[in-house]
Amino acid sequence: MQNVKRGTVTRYAFDYHDPVVLEVAPGESFQVETDDALTGMIEDDSDTPTVHRMVNDPHMTKLLAAWPPNFNPVVGPIYVKGCAAGDVLAVHIDFVEPWRYGFTGIIPGVGPLHDSRKWADCAEGHVQVIEHLPGPSGTTRDGKGRYSDKLTWDLQPFIGTLATCAEREVHTSLLGQGPFGGNIDCRDISAGHTVYLNSYREGALLYVGDVHAGQGDTEFTALADETRANVQLTCHVIKNKRLPCVRIDKPDSIVAVGINLPLEHAVYDACDNMMEWLRDDYGISGKDSYLRMSADPAFRVRVYQMVRAMTARHVAGAEYPKDRLFPAL
Repeated sequence: MQNVKRGTVTRYAFDYHDPVVLEVAPGESFQVETDDALTGMIEDDSDTPTVHRMVNDPHMTKLLAAWPPNFNPVVGPIYVKGCAAGDVLAVHIDFVEPWRYGFTGIIPGVGPLHDSRKWADCAEGHVQVIEHLPGPSGTTRDGKGRYSDKLTWDLQPFIGTLATCAEREVHTSLLGQGPFGGNIDCRDISAGHTVYLNSYREGALLYVGDVHAGQGDTEFTALADETRANVQLTCHVIKNKRLPCVRIDKPDSIVAVGINLPLEHAVYDACDNMMEWLRDDYGISGKDSYLRMSADPAFRVRVYQMVRAMTARHVAGAEYPKDRLFPAL
């Protein structure tokens, strides 16, 4: 199986000028080893790892020397044979396996409380290490996150940044968001799910990175459980199709994503994306889906990313169960 090893490719943009790092055929599984969002904030996986600081640390100083900062390293581009501009790339997430350690924290100047006087300690730089413990599978794919001696939780790993290259523009991996995917920190981009992204160039030119071992709704501070990881993906191509934004197929439901500012506009866009999906693929009229969104308790809105940082937009999802996917009017 083809595998891109950690550290061999580190990029901070979705750039169609980059040389291809991997060529894969539709249906071919491949693996990518990713770095954490701050490119090695935790140096090693020993029992007492070396952890960089948010302030007065040469590692962070180097990342902050660029603008936008060199956060969110990605691996790519990955060329998918047979995928052309005007197609849709379907990326199936086979598994996501976090590293032994992750971290969350506070980046000074970032987040809704970065200038708060009421919550002054929430504006100070901080790194909180989270240890990842193996689960029933013997791996961290279904493991536990040890936040402190008193608090653990189930890991829910996912890929925070998954993107194809745009037609003409180059987007940074930190701030790039759109129908091509990008840094949308959507926790439904996880094992067993298929993500649909528009392809704007030959080969789609896929980038992968920014794995989170877990995340609460909104990712309030701009850092979830950031971690290195090993991911396995399998791609397929849907010919001659264009989507309004990212879509996700889960075993029991479908999720239509919206990316916009303010948050309510992201929700509106997600609902519109869902209505198009229901109409085009399931024969459900706009009127029928519009009414169901108001009346059916099974329709849910997810808030994935609501980060106050530079030009980052908010990310929401409209979710509907598959057992409701039939015309009712």
